[in-house]
Parts: sequence; C-alpha cells; structure tokens
Amino acid sequence: MKVLVIGAGGREHALVWSLHKSARLTEIICAPGNGGIASVARCVPAKQKDLNDLLRVVNEEKPDLTVVGPELPLSLGFVDELRRRGLPVFGPTRAAAMLETSKAFAKRFMQRHKIPTASFAACSARQEALDSLHLFHLPVVIKADGLASGKGVLICETKREAEEAIAGLFSGKLLGSAETAVVIEEYLRGEELSFLLLSDGKHVTPLIPAQDHKRLGEGDTGPNTGGMGVYTTDSMVDDRMREWILHHVAQRTIDGIAAEDAPFVGVLYCGLMMTARGPMVLEYNTRFGDPETQAILVRLESELLDVLEACVEGRLNEMEMRWKPGASACVVAASGGYPGSYTTGNRISGLEDAARVPGVEVFHAGTSLVEGNYITSGGRVLAVTAAAESLEAALHRAYEAMAGIHFEGIYYRRDIGHRALQRR
Repeated sequence: MKVLVIGAGGREHALVWSLHKSARLTEIICAPGNGGIASVARCVPAKQKDLNDLLRVVNEEKPDLTVVGPELPLSLGFVDELRRRGLPVFGPTRAAAMLETSKAFAKRFMQRHKIPTASFAACSARQEALDSLHLFHLPVVIKADGLASGKGVLICETKREAEEAIAGLFSGKLLGSAETAVVIEEYLRGEELSFLLLSDGKHVTPLIPAQDHKRLGEGDTGPNTGGMGVYTTDSMVDDRMREWILHHVAQRTIDGIAAEDAPFVGVLYCGLMMTARGPMVLEYNTRFGDPETQAILVRLESELLDVLEACVEGRLNEMEMRWKPGASACVVAASGGYPGSYTTGNRISGLEDAARVPGVEVFHAGTSLVEGNYITSGGRVLAVTAAAESLEAALHRAYEAMAGIHFEGIYYRRDIGHRALQRR
C-alpha cells in the first residue's frame, strides 16, 4: 500500500514513523517533508499553501491513501478535492475543518449543540469588540478568529492590554495580517488537557490524553507558542471522566457537525480546561496536534495505517486500539528567539548519540539535510520523545537525550511535566 503524508513538521515525522511500521506498506511519501523525515520516507517538493500544487503531487504519485497533517491544506479544501475525485483521504472537509479555522464558528457551534465552553462574544469590528469588553471580568482572553499557528490567543490582565490586543489583531500588527473577527472569552482556571479522538464521520475512538505546555518559559510564563513539550500518563484521566468527555464533548461534536451536513472524518483535537465546573472546551483542532502526536504515537501498539484506513472506510467501530502502559514525554528544542524572529541554517550535532538513549525517538520539526549535515530551518527544530514505565523515567530519558544535542541558540524548557510531578 502506497501512502502519502502531507506536511513538514514534527507531527508529520511521527506520523511517517508510525505508518512505516505496517507490513502492508509498500512505499511512503511525504510532501514536502524535512531533513529527518527523509530518513524514513521519500520526500517530494510541495507548496503547502498552494492547493493546485498539492493536487499535482497526488496526481503524480497516485497514493492508495493520503494523510493530511497540517491545518492549512484542510482550510484550502484539499480533502474536498480528493473526495470529489474518489480518492481515499484521511482528514476533514473544508466545512468540517471550520471547527478549527474559525474560532467564532466553533464557539457558536458549541453554543448550538450544548457543548460546555467559556462565555464569549464574537465580534466582527474593532469597536464592537471594545464595547463588549465590559461584559467580562479580568483577566480576559482575546482570540484571533482565523488560523494563527498557535499564536493567536492572548491572555490580558488589564483592560488596556485587552484594548491593545483587539487593536493589534484587527490592524494586523500582532499576527502580520488583519483579522476580520475576534473572539473575547471568559478566562477559565484549571489544568489544560489535550483530548484527541478519531472519527469516521459517525463513530469515535479516543487516543490517550496528553497535557501540552504552550508557554515559552518555564513555570508556564512568556508568550504562547505552537507547543514546547507534552506528556502522557495512564492516570491523567480516569475511566469515568473519559466516558463523560466522550459523551458530552466528543460524540456530541461529531453528531453536531454531521447534522450540519459536514460529516467529520479524521482526528479531532479537543483542547479542554478541567475546571471546578467540569471539562470545558477551549478550542478545537481538526488534525493531529503538534507535539501531542509525537508523545501519543510512541505509545501506540496498534498499526496506525489500519486505524486511519478504517476511518476513511467508515468502519472505525470495528477497530480496537492498543497502547503501551506507562507514560511518555516530549521536549521541544527551539531556535533562539522563537516564537518571534530567529535565525536558521545552524548545524545540529549530537543526534546519533541522542537516538541511542533507550526508548527515545528524535522527531525532526524544522530541519534540512545539507551536504550530509542536519541544519535548523524552523522555529521548533526537534521533538525529543521518550516512552517508559513512568513519567519520571520518560522525562529522564528525554532530557538525557536532549542534553547531547547542540546547535547555536538552542532553547528548551526544563520543566515539562512539572504539574504532574508536583502532585506525586
């Protein structure tokens, strides 16, 4: 079976790595891929922002299954075009992906389908947003409506900060392009939980839950990023809570979007805040999270290819997913200056030694292979991931491997999993 994976980051490296284990796989291609992915897949050039170029790759390669990693191709209607041609593809349509591509749509959707979430105001003009601020207690959350690579959420402690955030989003000063809408949201307190599930449009199957670390700095300080690290444990969510989330959030979302004539086939990421009032949805992503995917897939014992194919064929209810017991941890190595401006082209050393640490996989996020050397080519460069019998052991392995990796300006958080460790 020939499989094409769309994307170029750490998530896609983990997907390719996991899919590569299948005995049914005859060839795996990644478009465009990166330096690390090239060691397990054939990488082909592709412009992820160009729908026609992505379709060109599919036409040339003729895969038996296409797996979409990032959100941008979904927003362009890539899946719609493949389905129109009768080609098997894992990922939601453009209409279903609006759960991620428009925060305002997602909030109104949750309101319509009685899915627990924070109070909000969706505003399509700057003055409307400023006038709506008085409806909320401080601190308040201001969100860009559209895709923002994990950088469109601003927690504002004062009214002035909120006013500046609104002005910056509508003017384009904050994200580089002007937003046509923003969402103002009640600030929720609690611990965040990444709850991912697979869907074939009707049935749902949960993946193991994870906890992401969005803030750049240790102690959860500094600006939001695409994710600086993540961990999973068997005790993160008990069976009763898992069933509650599946019933009141996951299945209700899949049923709701199907009722709106946009059946969801793919992976749904529910970003939850575990509050004193119960779990509440912060956001949806309509694709595998990054770096959650890395930490989740190192614990997957089932064949990923079989499960994704079952989703596409509408028979997910026939599948049973098996997981390694214990825990996993993923630590992201970023370029100095990320999530702001940063330099690229720095040589990376120590990768071979890091890969020798038992239970460790080094997934490449922003690397290129130039004349036999790996060099940095992105903000998030590597995702050093380990599985073990306990969280402490997984973290020890990940940090042991990370300690041997070097490139100019390397930065990584040294407190991944700190909340879980404090409770022990």
